[in-house]
Amino acid sequence: MMQHKKIHFEISERKILLRIFDIFWVLLSLYIVGNYFNFSYFQFSTSNFYWTIVLGFYITLIGTVFEMYNLQVASHQFQIVKSTILTASTTVLVYLLTPIYTPVLPSNRLQIFYFFVAVLSSLLIWRLIYVHFLASGRFIKKVILICDGEQVAELVSALENADPHYKVMGFVQSDSASQSPMSTAHSITAVPANTLEQFVIDHAVSEVVVASQKSDAISARIYNQLIHLLENGYIIREYTQVYESITQRIPVQYVAQDFYRYFPFSRSNQNHLYLLVVRLIEIVLSLCGFLLTVALLPLILLGNLLGNRGKLFYTQDRVGKNGEVFKILKFRTMVKNAEKDGAVFTTTNDARITTFGKFLRKTRVDEFPQFINILKGDMGVIGPRPERPVFVSEIAEKMPFYETRHVIKPGLTGWAQVNYSYGETIEDSLIKLQYDLYYIKHRSIFLDINIVLKTFSTILFYRGQ
Repeated sequence: MMQHKKIHFEISERKILLRIFDIFWVLLSLYIVGNYFNFSYFQFSTSNFYWTIVLGFYITLIGTVFEMYNLQVASHQFQIVKSTILTASTTVLVYLLTPIYTPVLPSNRLQIFYFFVAVLSSLLIWRLIYVHFLASGRFIKKVILICDGEQVAELVSALENADPHYKVMGFVQSDSASQSPMSTAHSITAVPANTLEQFVIDHAVSEVVVASQKSDAISARIYNQLIHLLENGYIIREYTQVYESITQRIPVQYVAQDFYRYFPFSRSNQNHLYLLVVRLIEIVLSLCGFLLTVALLPLILLGNLLGNRGKLFYTQDRVGKNGEVFKILKFRTMVKNAEKDGAVFTTTNDARITTFGKFLRKTRVDEFPQFINILKGDMGVIGPRPERPVFVSEIAEKMPFYETRHVIKPGLTGWAQVNYSYGETIEDSLIKLQYDLYYIKHRSIFLDINIVLKTFSTILFYRGQ
């Protein structure tokens, strides 16, 4: 029964492959240039092997900042050309300016030109090959859903929007008690339960995703076919696991009220060494941030005088760790008496935001005074963004697990902030909650570093709001 299945790489595997081949093609290009041109700046030898390691590190680090390993960007021709040019230019500049770990800066400018062209052309050609010949079809993953009929559109949209190479071929209606006729939803084929196994074979489906929330909905007929598929090497996974791995969010809308039975909070939340190291780093970063704020203060004062025309700072009550309320400090970005009619969510193109306030928000400079909150211990550098008490009460009534965010300190930046735009509605808050819970569940030094790099991307691409 088992047929040859199309090779498919998971998201993490694709990102690793992109990093490996970025480095490989750059090094191959430099090797070719060194053999066929009068290029002596970068030479391969056992005595200077660390030049290669440093170059590879710079490519992956700077490429992460400029979103070279964001799969949506990597699959889009225009966006990847922009990211590649920025990555190659910055990598070459940084490499040239760190001669302690890299070759001595060449006196011949032609050497710099050869180096830049080799790095840029190799990355650009390889990434365009990836877009046109690899990303287009090789990474398509065909799956079939087993779910309640009314869930199909929402489930398919969540999966395919998160991963453009995730293709839902059909669905089997699991709610056997329902007498409604089978239908096509969200342009997805409705597959009769008795043909599940044959459909998987005929359409080269590689994974079956079970998304039913009803424990008794999987009939014996479906169950027996699943067992047979499993025995023949097909992957069968539960929807919340798939959703979490693809979107890097916790699907709270599909988690039962007793979520604590299988929602393991990260051990880092109680790891005293991790917390001590993080606190020391927070103090150092907040001191550096405070000094940077002081250096920028004259320009900010001038901008506030011309564009805001009012107080420079403002404070606001926010909910912190364990639900304790504290005063957050920010640069003012809105007009006077912006909430005279009561507290409301900030929206896109909010008329209350001043011209200079838009600049402060886009660059995240309005958050700089919060380095004082970090020094005081009210906040951390990384964590869920603190919300106002009035909104916490409102959202918690409608949204399960919302106050779970308060088991750790709020942060200046966080997993939700670097992955999702500013929350304007309760629905936006639900999505940001999913990201926040993912961070709480997977909190680690590696995830923290990832957030810091994504924060730089947010600032560089002017995405604050």
